[in-house]
Amino acid sequence: MAVTSTACGASPGDDPGGRGWTGSHQAAEVGVSPVLFLGDSVAAGQAVALRHGLAESGVAFIDATSTGGGNVVGPNAEEQWERLGTDLAEAAGGVVIYQITTYDWGTPDEQRAAYQRLAERTADLDADLLLVSMPPIRPDEFYEPHVDELATAGEAARQVADDHDDVEYLDASGVWGEEYARERDGRIDRSEDGVHTCPQGAARFTNWALARLADLYDGFTPAEPDTWANTGWADSDVFHGC
Repeated sequence: MAVTSTACGASPGDDPGGRGWTGSHQAAEVGVSPVLFLGDSVAAGQAVALRHGLAESGVAFIDATSTGGGNVVGPNAEEQWERLGTDLAEAAGGVVIYQITTYDWGTPDEQRAAYQRLAERTADLDADLLLVSMPPIRPDEFYEPHVDELATAGEAARQVADDHDDVEYLDASGVWGEEYARERDGRIDRSEDGVHTCPQGAARFTNWALARLADLYDGFTPAEPDTWANTGWADSDVFHGC
């Protein structure tokens, strides 16, 4: 299903009435609120739409994405772990979504160890962990040396999920396809830089994520796309090359 996003409504960065930071009692009772979203600058674009989709669904949202990193394995991962303590505490009793980042470089053993460590941290907080596959990229000179490492991250995450009842691996290839594609269904989903997402892609991802949460959490009913897809977030300067 394609979700059409347009730039109208609230101004960029607006969060009317604190929407996105408070959730309904119903969402909390079924264990789906709050949701904390971890990832790199790719995920940061998706978070703009996800905040609104979750807010309209009664779910408190914490955007813990990090431009230029956000990874739990690979370069600067230890710095991320130092920040994670405070961030993760906000997700107690809810859900942590970690989208595998474009910096999750390392051997399969290193990747598994990192995702295992994250699983243990979230379990300590009585939170569920959803490990989400990375959108495929068109690697440039920076990413080209790490293509093989990024290719093993999804399977490493899946193996960790298989070992834990409170961890799920979600394959988002239904959103992005198996390979980078700037357009899907005649609409621009991805940035011309070959890495980041555009508003249409962020909307498509949000619609998919809400549906997956509904699959996993009995009693959670996501809001209809027309309540959140055209509320002005598409104007955000997070999006570029679109």
